[in-house]
Amino acid sequence: MDPRIIKNSSDYKKVTEEAESLIALDPDSGTDEAERLALLALLIEKYELEKFNIEIPNPLKAIKFRMDEQNLRQRDLIPFIGSKSKVSEVLAGKRPLTVTMLRALHEGLGIPAEVLLQETQPENKNDESISLDKFPLKEMIKRGWFEASANELQSGGKELIERFFAPIGGIRFLPQFCRRTLIERSGKSMDRYALWAWTARILIKAKSIKLPAYKIGTVDKEFMARVAQFSLVDQGPIEVRKYLEEHGICLIIEPHLPRTHLDGLALLTQEKRPVIGLTIRHDRIDNFWFSLMHELVHVCKHLKSFDEAFVDNLDMEPGKDPREREADKIASEVFIPRSLWRRSDAYRQRTPDAIQELALRLRIHPAIIAGRIRHDARNYYILGQMVGKGKIRKLFSEIDWS
Repeated sequence: MDPRIIKNSSDYKKVTEEAESLIALDPDSGTDEAERLALLALLIEKYELEKFNIEIPNPLKAIKFRMDEQNLRQRDLIPFIGSKSKVSEVLAGKRPLTVTMLRALHEGLGIPAEVLLQETQPENKNDESISLDKFPLKEMIKRGWFEASANELQSGGKELIERFFAPIGGIRFLPQFCRRTLIERSGKSMDRYALWAWTARILIKAKSIKLPAYKIGTVDKEFMARVAQFSLVDQGPIEVRKYLEEHGICLIIEPHLPRTHLDGLALLTQEKRPVIGLTIRHDRIDNFWFSLMHELVHVCKHLKSFDEAFVDNLDMEPGKDPREREADKIASEVFIPRSLWRRSDAYRQRTPDAIQELALRLRIHPAIIAGRIRHDARNYYILGQMVGKGKIRKLFSEIDWS
């Protein structure tokens, strides 16, 4: 169907069904699908205003109505909108809804697509401005992310930020970059500018690495099971990075910035290349492998658009976001299938011998099993000698961990 006007209820039904299908596809801005979705939204709005002669609630009113109806607080919208600050800005009318948000709100809260598809404009575009002096420039320079003299640092941030962002489009790219939806798993408020700077650093390093094209669908359960087996090798983290690169996936190791509390990140570049960033915030074998597997699940299941990214503090529980719960569940299952776990001596006895025996059976590092026991028991004082403390950072000697 290629409508120029909706003539009757049959046309209306077909158009709304197509619009809902396009929302489910989550089209990138500027694509034919996104343009089609915008056209359908206008047709739906025009027909409803003329036919029904009633005022359809605007998206913000619909969201607030659903919040009242389901007794939801602002933080309950984070899984659908992306962060605490973005939720506040959207509800205040200061940030427009993206296609990714529309899809999540439609699927998660059951708000009709025809309501969400209406145009909303920010009340004050100046609130979207970015304060360049809030980036942690001193720390970025200290870490060697770019060079600058003391005079340049004192004179202001614009030229320095331009220098830093030059490899990924320069300062002109900054507003688009900072509008990326960050799906945060964190129990603490993150410094947004530090988070943006760290994410940009991951992209800059990824851009400098030449890799073969990524084939969609590469990461599946069999692929992740092969990744898990690299944990048996002393140089496993180095070897698995090569393995991922051979399949077009970029793994970047970069210590987190202060006030970000990050373990890992997963995103797509504009070329649809998966990029995983790990901080090795906790220098342990079990933490490295679970963090990597968690982000691989995001690559496999959840990354659909370059304008969103998952940023994870895995010390925190997944909360209400079903994608985080799924990433935890699948990552755990890849390492230790549920069908074996509760019947194993390692689960019941928690002894080093039982852990070693199960590790040999599953062909994974025993630290992963010890870490699972500690996590399930919520007791991080036990089995400390088995989780491989101090074994990961030293493998990445090119990084200044101080």
